[in-house]
Amino acid sequence: MGKFGFVIHPFDTSDLARKFPLVDRMSSEWVESFMKHAPPISAQHMQNIDTGRASTEGWLVATTLTSRQLLDLPLPFVLRKIIAACKKAERQGAQIIGLGALTAVVGDAGISVARQLSIPVTTGNSYTVATAIQATCQAASLMGIDLGRANLCVVGATGSIGAVCARMMAASVGRLILSARDEEKLEDLAGYIFSESAVLADIQTDLREAVREADIILAVSSAAEELIHPEDLKPGAVVCDVARPRDVSRRVAVERDDVLVIEGGLVEVPGGWGGKPFSFGLPHGIVYACMAETMLLALENRFECFTLGRTIQIEQVREIDALARKHGFQLAAFRSFERLITPDDVLQIKRRAEQKVKKKILAP
Repeated sequence: MGKFGFVIHPFDTSDLARKFPLVDRMSSEWVESFMKHAPPISAQHMQNIDTGRASTEGWLVATTLTSRQLLDLPLPFVLRKIIAACKKAERQGAQIIGLGALTAVVGDAGISVARQLSIPVTTGNSYTVATAIQATCQAASLMGIDLGRANLCVVGATGSIGAVCARMMAASVGRLILSARDEEKLEDLAGYIFSESAVLADIQTDLREAVREADIILAVSSAAEELIHPEDLKPGAVVCDVARPRDVSRRVAVERDDVLVIEGGLVEVPGGWGGKPFSFGLPHGIVYACMAETMLLALENRFECFTLGRTIQIEQVREIDALARKHGFQLAAFRSFERLITPDDVLQIKRRAEQKVKKKILAP
């Protein structure tokens, strides 16, 4: 039976309070200063994961750095903290390590971490791409959006996940908008997409302008702050937010009941698992796709650096998706800001969007 480890981190100090309730009584600055030097924490032993074809078990290990610290602290220090968490999982029995959220982004996206370990590392980004595309297409269909005529904006397009998502969806949409901060990288990606699929993608460094033109938004940035705000979204827009931390402001949930925002990259593990419960803010049996990729490789006894670095091959995405189908992994029911989205919810969002558009057309 293959065994895996998976490295997680708190998005902010409020996440630490799930494990240590006393944190709520302390200032964020003090908590971050203290946890900066804390050792990695064993969060959960996930047992009895059995798909009917194979079984596995794994360990979640948390590095105590928050999202802001992972991006702002000196890279050598951050890498040492991530490597320490990986080695803790290895000592517990892991034969392959998955990097979660921003631990998969910092530096060279896992390459330097893998060089310091005796077991392989994966970022899980290949399966994240597969599930992000599936979720985006399903959500658009539910909202009655015709992909072939829709404007799709990829936020964070020059990142490893964004680039391959854009490449794989380019020929399926009416217009492709690539948005990121670096114009030169955007031009390079647009050129590559044209050479590959003859699609002329638009590039936009002004994120707000890019989002305002989009019917569908696939948000996959590695920013620590919220990027997409309620005033910038079209009525009836679909946003698949794959980024962790989120790209979409929580204000959208309060102020825009005419747009559909879903959390991308959520996967249902067949049969769930045993062991002491640990809260991701997700229901039991639901994990992020990056963790699911690590599980799948352990189930297959494929102890290799499957997804590493900033280049993801389309063949990798298709291969890991095929393994997921083999073992019965599938997209979880849609969720938005920790809340389940029902078919009736989608219908109501769609109706409100139609009413808003109608009022705008009839307005003098």
